[in-house]
Amino acid sequence: MVRAESTGARSRRGWIARLEAAPDRDTVPHLAAFLDSLILEDGLAANTRAAYALDIREYSAWWQSKGGGASTRETILGYLADCQKRKRSTTTRARILSSLRRYHRFLLRRHLAATDPTEDIASPRIGRKLPKVLTEEEVERLLEAADESTPRGLRDRVLLEVLYASGLRVSELVALRTESINPRQGIVRVSGKGRKERIVPLGEEALEWLERYLLSGRPHLVDHGRDRGILFPGRGGRPLTRQAFWMLIKRYARRAGLRFEPSPHVLRHAFATHLVNRGADLRVVQLLLGHSDLGTTQIYTHVARERLKALHKAHHPRG
Repeated sequence: MVRAESTGARSRRGWIARLEAAPDRDTVPHLAAFLDSLILEDGLAANTRAAYALDIREYSAWWQSKGGGASTRETILGYLADCQKRKRSTTTRARILSSLRRYHRFLLRRHLAATDPTEDIASPRIGRKLPKVLTEEEVERLLEAADESTPRGLRDRVLLEVLYASGLRVSELVALRTESINPRQGIVRVSGKGRKERIVPLGEEALEWLERYLLSGRPHLVDHGRDRGILFPGRGGRPLTRQAFWMLIKRYARRAGLRFEPSPHVLRHAFATHLVNRGADLRVVQLLLGHSDLGTTQIYTHVARERLKALHKAHHPRG
């Protein structure tokens, strides 16, 4: 039986095909130096750099097909209008503009261009999409779905406990090493986006599960002759991949009978929303999540507000 290709797989395959079909990096002035700066100065991941490169190359190819020359505000607006005509989403157009803006600011900063043509271009307005959030009772069911009587099941339970207790990104969670955890102080040290380090506290329950896992779970999952220090090892002692974690959380979500298919960040969203629901200061939540912009964190106040409105409607006699 041939399994139908998922939407995500088709999208990823199309993205790779477009990247491979894009012009060589040398056809775009100073693109190689710009991409190198994203590594050296900002520490951005390879996928992020590839996305910037793709956006800039596609714009350059479009502009060359129109005759080329120096980019101006009008040419970039023309390209964004063309993207809209080709039914590219508002989110995609905002990302393209962000890529072009960062590239042109790099050129200006390095004195490789006299002006920044993106300076006075406003980003397309993106409607705020609220994340789906689990209730506290649903989180409990999800955490209890793992079978902690086996080393692998215990590892999975502790993965979920630590994620809900800390609000880490999945990429941060699977990259944790044994030395990242300080059980005595009850903290985890995280290397986040842009290699920015932050310290996040863990609750007593997560620490208790973690201690149990380190004593009776992890020793069965590592080859002691080649222990790489990964806190949550997968096959062969290697770190779990983001995809493996996604499959793991989907399996436990089905077992827990959740009302929607969760994203990899479902417990990160629950962590932030439940803190805000219980009165946590938004700036504290921002620090715990590792958000550089408070505006990114403010989405959780909207989530909490929508939840309160739904509860009012469901339970108030005049709701």
